[in-house]
Amino acid sequence: MELLAPAGSPEALRAAVQNGADAVYLGWGRFNARQSARNFSDEEFREALAYCHTYGVRVFLTLNTLLTDRELPKALETAASAARLGVDAVLVQDWGLFDLLRKSLPDLPLHASTQMSVFTSGGAIQLAEDGCERVVLARECSGEDTARVCENCPAEIEVFVHGALCVCCSGQCAFSAVVGGRSGNRGRCAQPCRLPYGVNEPAGNKRPLSLKDNCLAEYLQEMEAMGVACLKLEGRMKRPEYVAVVTRIYARLLAEHRPPTAAERAELDQAFSRSGFTDWYWRGKTGYPMFGARPENIPEPAALFQEARASYEKDSLRTVPAAFACTVRAGEPCTLAVRDRDGHTVTVSGPVPETAGNRALTEEDLRSRLSKTGGTPYRCEEISLAIDSGLYLSASALNGLRRSALSALTEARTAPPARRELPPPPLPEAGCAGDAPEWTVSVVNLAQASPELLALGPARVYVPLEQLADCAALPEYGGEWCAVPPRVWRDRDEGRLRDWLDRAKALGAAGALLGNIGHLSLLRDSGLALYGDFGLNVFNSRSLAYLREKGLASACLAFELRFAQIRDMEKLLPAEAIVYGRLPLMLTENCLIRNNGGCRCDLPNFLNDRTGASFPLLPAFGHRTELQNSKVLWLADKPQWQRAGLRYARLRFTTETPETCLEVFHAYLRQEPPQGEFTRGLYERGVE
Repeated sequence: MELLAPAGSPEALRAAVQNGADAVYLGWGRFNARQSARNFSDEEFREALAYCHTYGVRVFLTLNTLLTDRELPKALETAASAARLGVDAVLVQDWGLFDLLRKSLPDLPLHASTQMSVFTSGGAIQLAEDGCERVVLARECSGEDTARVCENCPAEIEVFVHGALCVCCSGQCAFSAVVGGRSGNRGRCAQPCRLPYGVNEPAGNKRPLSLKDNCLAEYLQEMEAMGVACLKLEGRMKRPEYVAVVTRIYARLLAEHRPPTAAERAELDQAFSRSGFTDWYWRGKTGYPMFGARPENIPEPAALFQEARASYEKDSLRTVPAAFACTVRAGEPCTLAVRDRDGHTVTVSGPVPETAGNRALTEEDLRSRLSKTGGTPYRCEEISLAIDSGLYLSASALNGLRRSALSALTEARTAPPARRELPPPPLPEAGCAGDAPEWTVSVVNLAQASPELLALGPARVYVPLEQLADCAALPEYGGEWCAVPPRVWRDRDEGRLRDWLDRAKALGAAGALLGNIGHLSLLRDSGLALYGDFGLNVFNSRSLAYLREKGLASACLAFELRFAQIRDMEKLLPAEAIVYGRLPLMLTENCLIRNNGGCRCDLPNFLNDRTGASFPLLPAFGHRTELQNSKVLWLADKPQWQRAGLRYARLRFTTETPETCLEVFHAYLRQEPPQGEFTRGLYERGVE
């Protein structure tokens, strides 16, 4: 399996390479999910590619953020420049960029970032069919989940094995964006999950959103047996010494096919941990023992980090084996061919040897000169010689011959591959913009969709699929009932979900709301109209074009966009936006209520922060939790969204009573100003 290490800086890159990484991932330019990391300048990026490729280490560029229409051309230019320089793959989150890269740079390998929220075989297969070389699974996947995906998906599967865990399911966190204006989907996460909160009590010293770091060092052989292609280490925000320690230990475990010793576990803990480590996601478990925080002012492990620095400061740990073949014939220029294990062979010529005077060149002399590769990345592992007797070559000539050959080998190893660059395909004809958005309504229970509310004529009513499964009958009304399958599920759930979909269709549901790319395989043959939800993180026109190709009939835009960005977007699909409600901040694999000491998911539950704000906690499919914003989004009196070309405007009801739902709908029809606590969301201020 490939060992993929983080490189948040040139120093961390050297630390990873010298300690055994097979590949590194790094940020170059503006569009990567660790904007606060040191990252790489233009010159440093070129040097990083040459350095890594000399040592046989692959380089993956992270372009794994959501992008606006204005940013897409620059992101494409960044990817094209990286492809010309020889980058080995690009990690992508944004559907529009993904679509653009696969069509404009068809020879550039693409990796689906964990931010794409892939945790089922159907999602992974969809991306493989679209040309993804590798799919990085969501960090919440268990060993069982991973084995199923490996078995079913033709693409390579990458698993996150060590480092920081987000409590929110991969790619579904808006907490930092909505509360603080710094978007995790844009590489600016402020990590609000690491702060103190209280569940159904005032915030104290508890940190119910702070997970321990992941450590799956015990399970590497298990992963290899199931067909995992790559093991990812987290840490682009970590110091180089940390990268050196963790990479060295995992490289050793892979080479020696064994679990870690107690001493190695202790070193991993010293390098960085949060109250120790957890392996519970991999084991299919959730619960409060997974959670932990890092105390302040922990002293640096001086001895461990000093040893780590020594491992990469002189580039002395790692060498590239090479085989030499030298020919010294009378009357002919001497030649030296050098071959590496990757199939590169170079041959250089030197001077014509002279007739020996006092002492002729011997095979021993020649071997000694050629094998002196110190100060280079290479080591001579084999020498074959063809030498005539009675000849002489100076030491400087032999040294020059060796230097020329190794320099030529470096050029061969670092030469970028030829790759096609095609013009960006034009966007299809738009024509899907609307003048006056129609209303849609989402509810968490059918009681909120009262007869009085339905009488107001929403075009669609979105109902959780599990609610429809328990429903005896749906009221008749002039609009469309739509099933909302869970945003997060697993392969093992799909039989039950298909039964529920059949039930919903029998009741009269005509559409379904897709919040994940894996929903396509689940719903494609359902006979239901397919609409995109906010979980797809639609941020630009090309994302709409991609979803249109997949057969979607409309899509809800990301609520991190500003009004102006929505207005200027080419409406390649009928577009929808959430204009009222508590915005969803997190969807957690853990049930935060159960973790607090008891499962009372049927009652009102809240997460309270240090300012006194209360964030409602709603139960989600699979005993998960969806965290809602403390303030309600209110735009009834804001005309901008009505002039943005939207076809649908959604009222998102969560904690409201049926009576309140009706009052809100009437208030929006009358364009009333807000009362009480409210937020305008991100539509005016945007996000970093």
